[in-house]
Amino acid sequence: MDKGIKNYLQQFELGKLQGHKNIGVFPLFTPINHSPEYHTLKEALEKNLLTVKEVSKSGSVPELKVRNKAEKPVLLLDGEELAGAKQNRVLNTTILLKEKSETIIPVTCTEQGRWSYVSESFSDAGTVMSPRLRMMKSLSVSSSLRESQQYLSDQGALWDGIANMSAEAEVQSATGAMRDVFESRTTELDEYLKAFKCVPKQRGVLVFINGEVVGFDFISLESAYKVIHLKLVKSYAMEAILQKMRKTTKPNTNKAKIFIKETEKSKEKKYKSVGKGWDYRFEGKLVVGSALVYRKKVIHMAFFRITESEKVGPFAGFRRRRTFRIE
Repeated sequence: MDKGIKNYLQQFELGKLQGHKNIGVFPLFTPINHSPEYHTLKEALEKNLLTVKEVSKSGSVPELKVRNKAEKPVLLLDGEELAGAKQNRVLNTTILLKEKSETIIPVTCTEQGRWSYVSESFSDAGTVMSPRLRMMKSLSVSSSLRESQQYLSDQGALWDGIANMSAEAEVQSATGAMRDVFESRTTELDEYLKAFKCVPKQRGVLVFINGEVVGFDFISLESAYKVIHLKLVKSYAMEAILQKMRKTTKPNTNKAKIFIKETEKSKEKKYKSVGKGWDYRFEGKLVVGSALVYRKKVIHMAFFRITESEKVGPFAGFRRRRTFRIE
């Protein structure tokens, strides 16, 4: 593992355990500072510094065009959902958009049954894909990078994953939209959001569901993390709702530290990011993850627990079932 990334992992500090129903959350802290400044997706859109549109009038499912009008970079987070235009999409990887730039970004559709405009531009959906789907998508994108140097995901497998998610949530969406699943559980999700407040200096979360570590997210800036906190909590909370409560052992710091140690054993591959910096991809015996590094600073890092059966699941081998490009 890259020494700089490993240093971040070794210096993680766990905050006081927070709990609600079947979730346990350790806030993540680090003494490492001096990260470059940037806007979050939400901030940039609200300030009209960012526009996200289809790449052309006819569109292309795995691509969107983003214009950053700001004087500083904008952080787009892996799994963040964009709503509108011809169909909702999620980010395939974390991207630090260059200031004053126009970029074609890799995305995956999260709304199978719509290909028609509802708006010219995209808005922030306010959601991040559930950790289970993020983990499986990460495997798919990593496979694509190894084979073709492209940040592509297995679109068909992701649609299958969203369909399973909808079935588990007992939600029928007219367009097969992942967003509809989140909106159907607003009341339950709000309970989780109230339980897990962002605390001062927090820059991440390490999450247990039913007594087992699911994964963690780390973001370099405290100010950026504060904006993204609710999205991440909602993401993990949706997973907890779908898994339902079971009698298990309680989360504890020892289990959390063991998981972090396990991430340090991961094998890595390094690729040029779509925006600033380098995109690192990790796979280990029990974990899968990614990290965006710019000027030797970790901007975002996420790791998820994975089982052997999940490694050979529908996302494990990259299969480009069709081009998904609409001319």
